[in-house]
Amino acid sequence: MPTEPYSQTGPGLADSGNLLDRCNVVWDSPSRDSSGSMPLGNGDIGVNAWVEEGGDLLFYVSKTDAWSEHAHLLKLGRIRVAFRPNPFTKGPPFRQELRLGGGEIQIVAGAGKGAVTLRLWVDANAPVIRLEADSADAFEMQVTLEVWRCEPQQLQGREEGYVERFSEHEPPVISPDVVVPDEAGRICWYHRNEQSVWQANLQLQGLGELIGQLSDPLLGRIFGGLITGRGLVSADHRTLKSAGAASHHRFTVCVLTDQTAGAEEWRRRLGRLAAGICAGDWQKAREAHQAWWVRFWDRSWVYVSGPPEAQVVTRGYALQRFINACAGRGGSPIKFNGSIFTVEGEHDGVRYGPDFRTWGGPYWFQNTRLPYGSMPAAGDFDLMAPLFDMYQRAASLASGRTRLYYGHEGVFFPETMHFWGTYFNFNYGYQREGKPAGLTDNTFIRYYWQDGLELAAMMLDYYECTQDRRFFAQTLLPLAEGVVTFFDQHWRRDAGGKIHFAPAGSLETWHEAINPLPEIAGLRCVLSGLLSLPCDLTTSAQRRAWQRTLADLPDLPVGAEGDKTFLLPAEKFDKLSNCENPQLYAVFPYRLFGVGKGGLGTALETWARRRNPQTGGWQQNAIQAACLGLAGQAAEYVAANFSTWHAGSRFPAFWGPNYDWIPDQDHGCVAMIALQRMLLQTDGGRILLFPAWPREWDVRFKLHAPFQTTVEGVYRGGRLEQLNVTPAGRERDVVNCLPGSA
Repeated sequence: MPTEPYSQTGPGLADSGNLLDRCNVVWDSPSRDSSGSMPLGNGDIGVNAWVEEGGDLLFYVSKTDAWSEHAHLLKLGRIRVAFRPNPFTKGPPFRQELRLGGGEIQIVAGAGKGAVTLRLWVDANAPVIRLEADSADAFEMQVTLEVWRCEPQQLQGREEGYVERFSEHEPPVISPDVVVPDEAGRICWYHRNEQSVWQANLQLQGLGELIGQLSDPLLGRIFGGLITGRGLVSADHRTLKSAGAASHHRFTVCVLTDQTAGAEEWRRRLGRLAAGICAGDWQKAREAHQAWWVRFWDRSWVYVSGPPEAQVVTRGYALQRFINACAGRGGSPIKFNGSIFTVEGEHDGVRYGPDFRTWGGPYWFQNTRLPYGSMPAAGDFDLMAPLFDMYQRAASLASGRTRLYYGHEGVFFPETMHFWGTYFNFNYGYQREGKPAGLTDNTFIRYYWQDGLELAAMMLDYYECTQDRRFFAQTLLPLAEGVVTFFDQHWRRDAGGKIHFAPAGSLETWHEAINPLPEIAGLRCVLSGLLSLPCDLTTSAQRRAWQRTLADLPDLPVGAEGDKTFLLPAEKFDKLSNCENPQLYAVFPYRLFGVGKGGLGTALETWARRRNPQTGGWQQNAIQAACLGLAGQAAEYVAANFSTWHAGSRFPAFWGPNYDWIPDQDHGCVAMIALQRMLLQTDGGRILLFPAWPREWDVRFKLHAPFQTTVEGVYRGGRLEQLNVTPAGRERDVVNCLPGSA
């Protein structure tokens, strides 16, 4: 416990509303184009909204599970909203504000009684986008759907290589969207997959015999929307307009993804969904929507003050957490390479549309994991469910694949994985003659099976915080057992009875390795976590098997020079091909070394010898610095990440492209995780407070810890002024790590 005096309660401890308002993004002028868009979402449906000077309000509509027949995540369309008289003409006042506390964009434009106030929000509790417009004077409104996939669209350039195809020499062609022509008083449109790459994908990868045991997740998938509004009439099948001038207008965009036998069934389901939403009370829906966001922001917060970079850090943390929430409760996990907020952009000198993203539709786990690493400490457990669900659904395929490829039990997940569990064909390789099943052409990921270990470690963190026994029994335990079984059975034992990890690689950096550190550290972390669980959660047979595997692991690879020891990427390693620091995986994500743990000197020496000292994108140096107690370095990295966003984007949390695409979800989330670890780390039951905190940074914070614990405090002027630990019995487990504290 801290030695400085502090108050356990105080008026400033939970009063965070005004501090959050300071993180709102406010613009006093319209934007040039979609590069000046603001993000909005309800966890599944996303919006990129902007106003053109002298023009209209526009917004893209996106959804987390709008997968095309080529496993390409598509935008649903773009909505254009025009007003007459036009409040967006050059000259009159203009204000556009992203209001984080209520999860909405508010736009006020125009002068005097002709000023129009717009409120745009994606309902947190229903699959619908809502827009309302008000003015003292009567005005007219027109809503137009804009689609660009009007005929079969053959992908070109780099986009072609980032999308799954039916065969190596068959270019991907995206089928056109359908705008229903006979919808009086409403606009209905959709994209339906009449074909699917799924079966060809499995057959290429030697998984043909599994096809009959699984269902195609793409074929018949249909996604689109329905635009309706009281007082709106059809101008044509893509346009609605107000029947007359009025001082108040509003409309909704209901969105649905489903797999149906045909488009008519989907239209009936969407119609029933929209009718139920429109029959509800708009004001009550708004109140419930705002209540969801109030609860979200009350879960946790980090507000830094003091030095010049403080507000940038505070705002960056809040905005990235907001973006996570906007896309984290959908049918598919967050896409690291743009999430659901991609817009038009340039890549290698070529201009691409809003469906483009580098690295395409697959989930690259090294990138996918980082948004989720910040969620346990933030208390955002609901946002983690889509990630866990995706891997749980893919486990059956993964188990069958292990038996077909390697003739043993267990599950493994590839680094570049479609949401149903297979490799991206381009990485697996089309020419299979003379190659055993499972051997990938892409040597960067040939032996990259860290996904399962990191996922199991993340699930253990989730369980440790939530104590959700149902999640443990139904999700964590089956997956962790399958992953551990794979690693236990895949390699032979050496003469000493230890697992001999070869052939292997050390992440994507060393393509040939023996006994790579990430595998050994990951298994130590996961097995120790499983063995630390209460005995009533597991069987004695399970614990004996885990203890045996743990005992069979080789030692972590260590080098020495004089009296200094340091961790190595592997016992032997060759073919350097990337810029990771695999040896520091023992610090993060696997936390075998760190503040308050043994061997910290070895870990610090490893840090000093790291090959790559950079930050940005998916680089983890900021997190590892925090885990090692390096307050100054961690603060420098965090401030650098939160200060650096895409030069061509107006929104200050559209990071990138870095290694991926815009907005890069790794860049901001690495800084989030690092900031959390600077404030709070845990080790078993212990809660380490300020393990890497710079004394000159003041902070108000609330974070989550294991055993359903929250830690809330105010640190100012070098002193811990307030602290509140819930439940109160956990206070005895708090260790204040500030210099000079006992």
